[in-house]
Amino acid sequence: MTTAVPHDVSFNFVPRAYRPAKPRSFGITEIRAPYYNTFGTRHLQDVFDVAGNWVDGIKWAGGSFALLPTEQVKAFSDIAHNNDAYVSSGGWIETVLRYGDDAVDQYLAEAKNVGFDVIEISTGFIMLNTSGLLRLVEKVTKAGLKAKPELGIQIGSGGDSGEAELAAESKKDVGDLISRARQCLDAGADIVMIESEGITENVTEWNTGAAASIINGVGLENVMFEAADGPVFEWYIKNYGNEVNLFVDHSQVLQLEGLRQNIWGNKSTWGRVINPAP
Repeated sequence: MTTAVPHDVSFNFVPRAYRPAKPRSFGITEIRAPYYNTFGTRHLQDVFDVAGNWVDGIKWAGGSFALLPTEQVKAFSDIAHNNDAYVSSGGWIETVLRYGDDAVDQYLAEAKNVGFDVIEISTGFIMLNTSGLLRLVEKVTKAGLKAKPELGIQIGSGGDSGEAELAAESKKDVGDLISRARQCLDAGADIVMIESEGITENVTEWNTGAAASIINGVGLENVMFEAADGPVFEWYIKNYGNEVNLFVDHSQVLQLEGLRQNIWGNKSTWGRVINPAP
């Protein structure tokens, strides 16, 4: 049982769990662009030189792209595109929405100009009704970009809110998230990002039941989970296999891919990740 490796790798006589070549429609790994770690195009090129086979897309978090010169943002996009990876915005449309429809139109036009392929429509900080969310999905797709709604069960999620702050807020019903996700997909969304707060982040106990309900209700291939913590992405692969779509930090690509391919792990996952080649 060997994997279909996109490019030659060393020690390829050792069998691996199956991983399709890029562009992938499942088992996607999206990585964080500069945000918590400040780095430039040379560093990003290094990441792709080392692990480009296993990076499907990059995401700018928290509007960090708005702090860089336009040409530098374009340079990041060029590196991603040259390595068959997409470029996604992260949470920031919540900020733009406060300034009206014209600002949203300008945002989408500028996003295309700097080479973005995907617009994340985050809802953690704002009270956005479903009809408004669906109109945003349609606006993004009409602009020639892919829409990626980000949904969660924790009110006030996003950014760097602390556990105590979020504990003071209430949580949403997971059934509502599932309903909104399905409607977004029907409206043309490409995939739905699932916010980690309230599930595996800033909680005293992981809400694994919510993750299971989302996967069962929306479909594994239609959702991507925030999982930028080793125990978290290991849990998803341990429970749902190596075809789960995950967002991680750029520093975690090889650790995650080693787990996906079954070449390493820890006591609970070592040698157990199996996916027969088609």
